[in-house]
Amino acid sequence: MLNYIWLALVLLAVTIGGWNDRLKDVTEGAFDGAKTAVTIALSLIGIMALWLGVMRLAERAGLVQRIARGLRPIMRQLFPDVPPEHPAMGSMVMNMSANMLGLGNAATPLGLRAMRDLESLNPRPGVATNAMCTFLAINTSSVQLIPATAIAILAASGSTRPTAIVGTALLATLCAASVAIISVKLLEKLPLFRVSQPAPKMTVETRVTDPGYIGKPEVKEESSVPQEPVKRLSILGLVALIGLVGLFIVLFVRMVAPTLFGVPMMPEAAAQNFFVRSVNALSLLAIPFLLSFFPLYAAGRGVKVYDEFVDGAKEGFGVILKIIPFLVTMLVAIGMFKGAGGIDLLSRALSPLLRPLQFPTDLLPLALMRPLSGSATLALLTDIVHRLGPDNIVSLTAATIYGSTETTFYVAAVYFGAVGIKQTRHAIPAGLLADLTGVVASVLICRAVL
Repeated sequence: MLNYIWLALVLLAVTIGGWNDRLKDVTEGAFDGAKTAVTIALSLIGIMALWLGVMRLAERAGLVQRIARGLRPIMRQLFPDVPPEHPAMGSMVMNMSANMLGLGNAATPLGLRAMRDLESLNPRPGVATNAMCTFLAINTSSVQLIPATAIAILAASGSTRPTAIVGTALLATLCAASVAIISVKLLEKLPLFRVSQPAPKMTVETRVTDPGYIGKPEVKEESSVPQEPVKRLSILGLVALIGLVGLFIVLFVRMVAPTLFGVPMMPEAAAQNFFVRSVNALSLLAIPFLLSFFPLYAAGRGVKVYDEFVDGAKEGFGVILKIIPFLVTMLVAIGMFKGAGGIDLLSRALSPLLRPLQFPTDLLPLALMRPLSGSATLALLTDIVHRLGPDNIVSLTAATIYGSTETTFYVAAVYFGAVGIKQTRHAIPAGLLADLTGVVASVLICRAVL
């Protein structure tokens, strides 16, 4: 799928650019895309090393497995091909949680770790598994409680109700996520995307534990991290964790209701409802809490936190090096297509079809650009808000679209590139269907509510 999309973007860029006398812009778009790809990859190295180190501690201490075990019923329905105790389950849970809280800096490294764990179960290297496609579709439509970036743009432009999009974005992204999951499960059954699955990679254990064993050896799934026994949580470690949790609860209450501590509430916080203040406080506290809780929990179970953190951080550099070629390839094609004026041409071509449906034509460039480039979409959103006003329904709808959809091609290039996947199967169609659903739902919901 990506082969055809990439080739189409490049050929259309050259054709449209030549017709519009914008070949210079096409060239600049290609160079800018290459520079942007390397800049993004290099900026991820430190963040990747940090979160893979933290994940290593959580995994070695058995915490990730405990979290995944608690969500096993849901995860088994979404990912039936992944063993319940496999590290991939925990990595995916952590990634989804970070996405919901809007912790992009944490979500991407955790997602890359999840893809690497899923690759350890892949019987066909280079071909995306059903679990990989499902995980990518969920990421391209991830439910986000607070669209912080869109709210910030509305607030900076003088909006009197910048948080009005919280509810609309949440409903729209729930619709997109539902369609993503349904479509990815239906598409994987089509002959076009179905692949024959050979026997999974397994290691044979000579010990047989099943009393009804009839001659087949017991098998055990491979794990990315050797499972060495760890100690029980010590009393001192338990006390320290309770104290840490208590501290963050106090900080949370103080941020949500500062008047209880005799502290005046800031004007910005006073303009927000209780739910928005709670989610904002949770988002601010989440990363400091995780960065302190995981090492403390691991230390309480006798894990050598420094050594394990360093071992986990080392993995980040190799992952980023694998991403760069895939990211350059995709962003170059997108930059060329954008420089040629392809988005403007599509907007003009689709406007006569969408106008009878009462779809605001001002939103069309943003909707078309959203799956391709996050930075370009942000620029279009800013332009709409400044041109029409921050409280205009079209501006609020644009902010809702931005907060309820994702850059599908960028996510696919990064996540699949990290594990060398070249045949993406039905992941891209499912992600684009989710994006389309997010756009349509945003327009309908904003028209009904705002």
